[in-house]
Amino acid sequence: MFLFCFLRAFGHNGGLVIRDMRTDTDTKLQQQTKTAEAVGVVVEADLAQRIEVATRRSQEFLLKAQHPDGYWIGELFVDVTLVCDVVLFMHWRGEVDPVKEARCVKHILSRQLPDGGWNIYPGGPSELNATVKAYIALKLAGFDAGEPLMQRARHTILRLGGVPRCNTYTKLFLALLGLYPWTHLPVIPSEMILLPNWFPFNIYEMSAWSRAMVVPLTIINHFKPTRQLPEEKQIHELFPYGLERAPFHLPWNRKKIFSLTNFFLVCDLVLSLLERCPWKPFRKRALKRAEEWILERIGDGSDGLGAIQPSMLYTCIALKALGYTDEHPVLKKALRDLQSLEAYHEEEDDFRVQPCFSPVWDTAITAVALAESGVPADRPELRKAARWLMDREVRIRGDWAVKNPHPEASGWAFEFNNIYYPDVDDTLKVLLALRHIEVEDEEEKQQVIERATRWVKSFQCKDGGWAAFDKDVTKKWLEDVPFADHNAILDPTCSDITARALELFGKLGTIKTERFIRRAVRYLRETQEEDGSWYGRWGVNYIYGTWQALRGLAAIGEDMNQDWILRARDWLEHCQNEDGGWGETPDSYVDKSRKGKGPSTPSQTAWALMGIMACGDLNRESVRRGFDYLCRNQNPDGSWSEPYLTGTGFPAVFYLKYDMYRNNWTLLALAEYRKLAEKQKERARAWAQSTLKLSELRSKLGQEAAV
Repeated sequence: MFLFCFLRAFGHNGGLVIRDMRTDTDTKLQQQTKTAEAVGVVVEADLAQRIEVATRRSQEFLLKAQHPDGYWIGELFVDVTLVCDVVLFMHWRGEVDPVKEARCVKHILSRQLPDGGWNIYPGGPSELNATVKAYIALKLAGFDAGEPLMQRARHTILRLGGVPRCNTYTKLFLALLGLYPWTHLPVIPSEMILLPNWFPFNIYEMSAWSRAMVVPLTIINHFKPTRQLPEEKQIHELFPYGLERAPFHLPWNRKKIFSLTNFFLVCDLVLSLLERCPWKPFRKRALKRAEEWILERIGDGSDGLGAIQPSMLYTCIALKALGYTDEHPVLKKALRDLQSLEAYHEEEDDFRVQPCFSPVWDTAITAVALAESGVPADRPELRKAARWLMDREVRIRGDWAVKNPHPEASGWAFEFNNIYYPDVDDTLKVLLALRHIEVEDEEEKQQVIERATRWVKSFQCKDGGWAAFDKDVTKKWLEDVPFADHNAILDPTCSDITARALELFGKLGTIKTERFIRRAVRYLRETQEEDGSWYGRWGVNYIYGTWQALRGLAAIGEDMNQDWILRARDWLEHCQNEDGGWGETPDSYVDKSRKGKGPSTPSQTAWALMGIMACGDLNRESVRRGFDYLCRNQNPDGSWSEPYLTGTGFPAVFYLKYDMYRNNWTLLALAEYRKLAEKQKERARAWAQSTLKLSELRSKLGQEAAV
């Protein structure tokens, strides 16, 4: 029966019931098949065939989507705040493009919720910072506070606490427009950049993305370049009644007087007093150092500071504050880089802004999916992708080198050009892709793989895990710094990247007894939640963390029948929706009772299926239902539709929808099914042959005994 459990799912030639085993020489095996038929072993309605068809259509769709230069890229969809920033920035500069502003207004209005607010992910509740920015953008564009849509927005803002409850970065933009007093903002002193690297607090103890925002903000904090708006553009109505002129300093921790929160608030109070002092002996030097630091990172090889929208925007403001004119080549490039993130989609009549571009990440995932799904390793499209990726290996020692003494530069960034900020996760995925593809110069490729693998290994942190951009940027006390309320001042280790590192090392042949592998597995065991799941830092959320953990453990050769591993598989199965798919919303980042809950999406269904399949059993009902969901929901052109976002920027603050996720992860899940199915068929054939040989041997021995 074991044999037929395998063959019934994977042995088919267009029929629904196995009639024979298609073996020409083995009549005994044919007889066993007929016997199995007699006891009701029936092939699952053509699921295997449907997976084959879905795989082929998906391959064709993705191959057609490749850019002529060899890469793949999908749009990154985000909330309205980035479009609002465009309006606010135009008014701060005093140069408003009426056509662009009208397009921004249309985008903002199209996303207003019934309660008058704006959310930060589809299906989510109104969020204060997004709603405040949208309200101000509309008011700057000419909307009156008395209009019904503005009244609804104002009511929601006040219900959520008003402007005083906004985070520091929203308040800072308001201060630039004269809508919030600078004295009520945390001080970000320019002298911070002069602190040595050995000092407990310095810019390299912050995450790469925070560092890229904070350095320009130290310049902005000094100059406070404010655009005074006319009275009709003021927002007194967004402050709780009677308190618009009240002091809105950050709240003290009254329950615990001697807390880090209160310590940093005292420090901020002292810094505020020093800011008023005319004598600042190190300020000029600090401003010069900050300017040089920025200029070094926005030149050749960079598409903007950090190649992400917030730091690029702050860079433009900082350069203007330093006196750079719009005609200066440095500022012209900075503005051009910033505006490259904007796009008007004429067919949809929608103006959108991306937080960055994702060609390396999208290309690596898509190349892996295509290669593992059966596209030949030497196919021109894959070879072109490999060449494009290899040409983008970073060969300079960027910011990461401050915390990581590894002497050899390597790695890949997320974006087109961002040489100071390669990251571990992109590098892992690129290496997983390159190992599948045959290139013209295999020796060069092998050198790249070996160099980048050493680079990745050097980033393992003290706790055994891997983080995104830096090594050991994990000082928890920094989360109490007053300007750290964007929930991402650190770059902590996380289960998803650590597990992807295990996946890479396992597929490269590293044995699991290596010390650094044992440390990584221990890290995963220590970070697993009681219900068996893992937190997902860079994807939504526990489904993302759990599938990647299981995939990494399987790749490194861990016994997937251990209780702690099966608990993770069972958790995934427990989360399956009635329609056969899986889904989870960003709600789970703030409410753990929402773990694994949400409308089904193709990408999260693919993740969950790969997690379950990592445990080795394709015949589970959850797997059948999951692939039925994917096949049933594939579009005629080979793509899938996904209205929800499944990517994470800053948990509880900023999320993204990767447009490629609905297609490339899904193809990878289909590929994984086909690959594992073929392995099971091979094992079944081997078992059948050994059984028949044993039967023949027994028959022969019986005949000899009879003689």
